Amino acid sequence: MRLIPVKNRAVLPDTTIYIHQTEVFLKDGESLEAGNQVLLVPLKDDGTEPGDDSIQEKLFPMGVLAVISDSVFQDYLAFSTDIRMIWSDFTQKDGTFEADVTPIEDKEPLNPFEAGMRFARLYDKYAAFLEEVPGGAVIKNHVLPKLHSITDLFALLSIWLSWSLEDREKLLSEDSEEARIARMESMMQESLASLQLSHDGAVERETENMNNYRESAIRKQIAFLEKQLEEMHPEAISDTRLFEKRLETLPLNETAKKEAGRVLARLKQENEHSPEYGMLTDYMDFITTLDWESAPFSAIDLDRAEEVLDRDHYGLKEAKRRVIEQIAVINLTKHVSGSILLFVGSPGTGKTSIGRSIAEAMGRKYVRVSLGGVRDEADIRGHRRTYIGAMPGRIMDAIHKCGNNHPVMVLDEVDKLCASVQGDPASALLEVLDPEQNTTFTDHYMNVPFDLSHVFFICTANTTDSIPEPLLNRMEVIRFPGYTPVEKREIGERHLLPRAREAVGLSADDLTLTPGVMDQIIAEYTAEAGVRGLRKRLDALCRQAAVRNWREEGKSLRVTKRNLSSFIEGHPIRHTHVPQEQKAGVVTGLAWTAAGGDILFIEAVLTDGNDQIVLTGQLGDVMKESAQIALSLVRILFPDKAAKMKKHNVHVHVPSGAVPKDGPSAGITMTTALASLVTGKPVDPSLAMTGEITLRGQVTAIGGLPEKLMAALRAGVKTVLVPKENTEDLEEVPEEIRRKLSIHPVETIEDVLRYAGIL
Repeated sequence: MRLIPVKNRAVLPDTTIYIHQTEVFLKDGESLEAGNQVLLVPLKDDGTEPGDDSIQEKLFPMGVLAVISDSVFQDYLAFSTDIRMIWSDFTQKDGTFEADVTPIEDKEPLNPFEAGMRFARLYDKYAAFLEEVPGGAVIKNHVLPKLHSITDLFALLSIWLSWSLEDREKLLSEDSEEARIARMESMMQESLASLQLSHDGAVERETENMNNYRESAIRKQIAFLEKQLEEMHPEAISDTRLFEKRLETLPLNETAKKEAGRVLARLKQENEHSPEYGMLTDYMDFITTLDWESAPFSAIDLDRAEEVLDRDHYGLKEAKRRVIEQIAVINLTKHVSGSILLFVGSPGTGKTSIGRSIAEAMGRKYVRVSLGGVRDEADIRGHRRTYIGAMPGRIMDAIHKCGNNHPVMVLDEVDKLCASVQGDPASALLEVLDPEQNTTFTDHYMNVPFDLSHVFFICTANTTDSIPEPLLNRMEVIRFPGYTPVEKREIGERHLLPRAREAVGLSADDLTLTPGVMDQIIAEYTAEAGVRGLRKRLDALCRQAAVRNWREEGKSLRVTKRNLSSFIEGHPIRHTHVPQEQKAGVVTGLAWTAAGGDILFIEAVLTDGNDQIVLTGQLGDVMKESAQIALSLVRILFPDKAAKMKKHNVHVHVPSGAVPKDGPSAGITMTTALASLVTGKPVDPSLAMTGEITLRGQVTAIGGLPEKLMAALRAGVKTVLVPKENTEDLEEVPEEIRRKLSIHPVETIEDVLRYAGIL
């Protein structure tokens, strides 16, 4: 019998099946005659092609007897199938296949009534499904009515549905009609579920696409209407449209563009009354009003810069020189480079105010950020936008408020940063000041990098002791030593008094100070390294002049040395002066305080006791250790005279006991006081000294030398002993101070005692 291999099709008995011409193996140009019987055998491999030598091995062992019909449906061949058969003795000749066949009878015939019920259920399901499928109505109305069994329905569906080779083989191998129908029913149910799922997915995708198209159309219409409204009423532009217009022109970096676009998309979806809307609006307003554009470089006139600095500030030669050097470097490199300047000095010495003059000299905007008491890292890096009330850090907030990305920024009081459980602000400041990192500074609130390398940073501090070493290493320390009386007089006459008059609305004729009054105010009513106290006194005089001018119809106020006390509140300050009398065991020392330099006296006496040392005067640990070292040195230097100390206690006192004192600069003073005590040789009070001491008798360096020397001159000291290691620091001391004092560098305690007249 003629055997025809069939691809991609489930071959079943007792039905009419349609097989596409490309799915049967025929000779080229061959057409099958209607009425002939053939054996349709499925292929195990759907990729087998005609002429394959191994085709016999790829045939199912079982096929279906079929009669060729004369009907053709769109290149589909129609076969009326009968019973199943097993083939054997396969032969191949001239592109046709022959085989012997043996019929196989079915077992357990299906109950016709039950088969009809099953068919009806499947029929209804497919009919309902076809109503939802585009083009399914044709099949429902013209094809389904011609089907009368599950086998017919399965054969029809096999044209469009692909079942696996394994399923087709099992289906044809079933000997029981009941089992075969049950398997066909299960496969069709599964296929129907798959078709339904695919259809539902397609419908959902189509719906989603339609919604997207509709939303896009609506948005375009809204954009068009907003544009029309904007042209008619520019003030009525919406927030989102305003941000879009800003983003179109801003030169944001790629990260900032993505973040701004993402936030703007969220903003468009939020309700205007939701808290999230306010947060997103604040963020977009902050981002879009920052200055992102790199300003073109313009050279800075050094002569004008020097003129501005000299005009606004008297003295401060070292600070001015260093600023001019920095400006020259900027002119050559065409960008801000070099060290971060740290101005260190007592309050009122002009550290902060010179920053404004530097900004004017460089032609830049000025902004000041106060860091005193800051203990939260978020004050530097900003708060993360995870809660309502988040804010940018102080650095970016200052950049935003000044409207410029290359100002002169003064970071005031960096020595007063405090670490806490909220983090270490000083560590966060490292990224701000480090030129290697601040090109991509990321504020937590912004969450995008911002270039701070164009900002000219200036830091100020009263002392470097509390500044962490990693932060201090990134800055160049410039000392503000304080002002001499002559400098204070010049500053008062040139700057403070004219500003005080202007602040209360007076002219130069409304308040006049006779010669010597300014010096008297400085000498008797101020005690500081800076000029803050002097400014307060001059402000008080101007207020008195304003009262007289108002009450007495324009009468001016003339202040003289005689009537000065009647216009300034409080009594003159009692400055400490060196005494005239000399007494063994009392030596004049020098100290540094936050307000400048001061003198102190080290007093030592012997009392009855058992060789103990008693320290009074609120001394800190460092000064207590200096006293112990001094006592040991005196015992080594004067063993005979120190023997009597074993039966006595040594009492060392530093006056002003209510004021805490500490620091590594009283060592040689204590040693000299004890040496004077045990030898009985008094030391001239007009001889002052400062320096730390070691057990080997070496004098080591100290800090705050300019302030200490100014205090010495003010107190009437004539000769000062300083550590030899501090010789270079004398260059920072004003010439006026060096000229009036006899300054002697010392290297050992023997040198000190020789100058003191003890050795």
